[in-house]
Amino acid sequence: MILEHVSDAHSWHIAGDIAIPLPIILYSSTHGLSIFCSNKLENDAVYNGYKLINKEGEHIVAVNADGSENKEDTAKLWDLSLTKNATTVVITGLLLLFLMLGVSKAYRTKGLSAPKGAQSFFEPIIIFIRDDVAIPCIGKHKYEKFMPYLLTLFFFIIFLNLLGLIPVFPGGANVTGNIGITMTLAAFTFIPMMVYSGKYYWSHTLWMPGVPALVKILILGPIETLGVILKPFTLLIRMFANILAGHIVALSFFSLIFIFGSLWGHFAGYLTSVFSVAFTVGMLLLDLLVALIQAYVFTLLSAIYFGMVTEEHKHH
Repeated sequence: MILEHVSDAHSWHIAGDIAIPLPIILYSSTHGLSIFCSNKLENDAVYNGYKLINKEGEHIVAVNADGSENKEDTAKLWDLSLTKNATTVVITGLLLLFLMLGVSKAYRTKGLSAPKGAQSFFEPIIIFIRDDVAIPCIGKHKYEKFMPYLLTLFFFIIFLNLLGLIPVFPGGANVTGNIGITMTLAAFTFIPMMVYSGKYYWSHTLWMPGVPALVKILILGPIETLGVILKPFTLLIRMFANILAGHIVALSFFSLIFIFGSLWGHFAGYLTSVFSVAFTVGMLLLDLLVALIQAYVFTLLSAIYFGMVTEEHKHH
């Protein structure tokens, strides 16, 4: 039950048997483009040559006439479906656009007068990212070109994390607890790192001055090269593990009600619910803190990495 809730899905469960079917968008050379709702594949149904299987999460496979999986066609299948996680990403993006364009319009209209409404909420956060993250890590003369990305990254992650803590639609999706999402965010940081990295960075990474050539080739060179590759992994693993663990622990506490109820009767379940709900609420409050910290840490480390690759050294 826990793995089902923390995994991605092709429908959005609301309550009981009520769920919102999400669009399935598939393309294969055999069947062409197929667009339909996910409820067509419920209860192991086969529709238009496709079937939904539950194997470490929900996956769509191409099937033969007898209903067995056609592995050759499945390997060539392009799945562009809007899953629960993908839909949450779209909702978060639209919400951010709505809020930030409104704040931007207010600044263009009112100038530098005292902020009101959403302005007064977002302005201290934006100043904090600028003054306490971007400038100290990147430098006063180079931080501006990275600010749009750092702000987008921070607000995007924090909105995803907070939406994941809301148990009802449009929340409840374990987006940043999905390693595919965190890997993509880490790649978005890694690409500008490589684009803006200068000769000073690479000279100090691969051929550091003042070190014997043999040590550079055999020891420090490979270690520093590995460090460059591992930087995005430090980003993706940290947030993925923390968010996923928080969801699993909260669901585990909640599940104790039904475990004790099924073992020793309804009274045991009701008695356990007092402690279980208290622990669950406490875990969700801790998850709220983790959601804020992880957004900050991801943004801070990205800024540190940008500062490392753009730093210039002056030697006598």
